[in-house]
Amino acid sequence: MPVGDRTQLAGTAYDRLRILTTYRNIAMVGLSSNPYQPSAFAGIYLGANGYNIIPVNPSQAGKTILGHRVYGRVDEIDRPVDIVDVFRPASEAPEIARQAVKVKAKVLWLQLGVISEEAARIARDAGLEVVMDRCCKIEHARFFGGLRTIGLSTGVVTSRLALKIPV
Repeated sequence: MPVGDRTQLAGTAYDRLRILTTYRNIAMVGLSSNPYQPSAFAGIYLGANGYNIIPVNPSQAGKTILGHRVYGRVDEIDRPVDIVDVFRPASEAPEIARQAVKVKAKVLWLQLGVISEEAARIARDAGLEVVMDRCCKIEHARFFGGLRTIGLSTGVVTSRLALKIPV
């Protein structure tokens, strides 16, 4: 099955929309300092759209990415975390899920192609919502018209520019 087509793992469109309009603090695990990497592109986009980005990258811990201090692990973050967005291999997802539970995150969000039933079980058993095989940036752009800026059809018919989420 193509990446992004596993809809049973991603919840409903309404669930994803609700998550993206409710929560503002996103710990991006695997956020790269290389601006050409998908994680950096997503971080730049989400930051520009009002989200508080918290970089998590063990090899960059203590440095800054996108102007924010980088943490080595999710459970080292010293401020509220709503969404733990995982840009790491599925084999690492269960440990990241345990860290998300420890910091009392609300959502474990596994990126495109990252599928871990074990991580989902850990998160759900602790009361977290789980989204798998979806991208926060793409979902935000789909709901708020941001895909048109790179020439993709959003399915949203509007003459207005991308909508800003109320803060």
